[in-house]
Amino acid sequence: MSRRLYLPAMAVASCLGLGKAAAMGPLLAGSRQGLRRVDGFAVPLGVLPGEPPPLPAALTRWECRNNRLLAALAAEMAEEIAAAIRRFGAHRIAVVIGTSTSGIAEGEAAFASHARTGEWPAGFHYRQQETGGGALFLADLLGLSGPAYVVATACSSSAKALASARRLIRAGLADAAIVGGADTLCRLTVTGFGALEALAPSPSNPFSANRAGITIGEGGGLFLLSPDPAEIELAGLGETSDAHHVSAPDPEGAGALAAMGAALADAGLPPDEIGYVNLHGTGTALNDSMEAKAVAALFPRGVPCSSTKAMTGHTLGAAGAVEAAFLWLTLSRRWNPEGRLPLHLWDGAVDSHLPLLDLAGAEHRLSRPAALSNSFAFGGSNCCLAFRRGTP
Repeated sequence: MSRRLYLPAMAVASCLGLGKAAAMGPLLAGSRQGLRRVDGFAVPLGVLPGEPPPLPAALTRWECRNNRLLAALAAEMAEEIAAAIRRFGAHRIAVVIGTSTSGIAEGEAAFASHARTGEWPAGFHYRQQETGGGALFLADLLGLSGPAYVVATACSSSAKALASARRLIRAGLADAAIVGGADTLCRLTVTGFGALEALAPSPSNPFSANRAGITIGEGGGLFLLSPDPAEIELAGLGETSDAHHVSAPDPEGAGALAAMGAALADAGLPPDEIGYVNLHGTGTALNDSMEAKAVAALFPRGVPCSSTKAMTGHTLGAAGAVEAAFLWLTLSRRWNPEGRLPLHLWDGAVDSHLPLLDLAGAEHRLSRPAALSNSFAFGGSNCCLAFRRGTP
């Protein structure tokens, strides 16, 4: 089997829209249509524009909003998944999912009900909030019996899920994989980041001198990873762990720089062959500072880049998959025939303490057929994905 692996199918959901067709226009237009205030929260959030449909009756034991989102993503790829099952066999397809919240929202509601009534609500089961539930649910939904597990490394989770799935295939433990991630909103996440004083009072403003923190969002992305050639290739990836601090990155960006360099080396790409970088770009002072230093060091002649979190909010464990999905769309000839780039939304206030980045505007176009996506997490867990467009 070839060591090269491809991404012939992709599904995505965020506050920009449910599905590729709904997301593409707002992504290229630079829309913040999905960032809004919801009852009970004092800050704007990136909320899905519609609710994923209920699970089939036979799978209600897996009922939670996170799994409903995963099911909706899988439905968008139903034809390609069915073809992969016929091609490889259900026992040779892995499921690797990244998440940080899983079904915690259902647990929150159940505990609140128990506090009021002294009883657990009908239908509640701890399985709904287990971190590893998403992968087992998808395997059950799709009738797959290959390896199935969840990667939970905070904000790098679903980027590292792609790395993990690639290792399974290259080790001969699977022939293909359903891989990605999903995270849905819950109070634990929002109040937790609030306790860290990391939430922005208005939509996030990455790399601005006026940046004030992150905006939390929800969403998911799912891919079919296969050795069969397709237009978009998972060309390389780089993983590092700088372990500088439990919640703060290495201020010089050494781990981020090493992850990007490793992804390029793995893909056999020099920096000059990269046409776009999707930045982690959370809008916090520490993340944006270290990432700007790392990108400027790797691309001294500059590279077009943007943080799509200014449109979607930070989707946490799903961010790596959501932003990889945006990378896939950007490289796709079908979905992006003009080679436009996701805009970098900010107030234009340059921070003189940061290296100057080539932040993508309406005039930018994809000039090279390869791109990177950065995901950096608490504890120094870093992952960079390199995608390359070829001829299917």
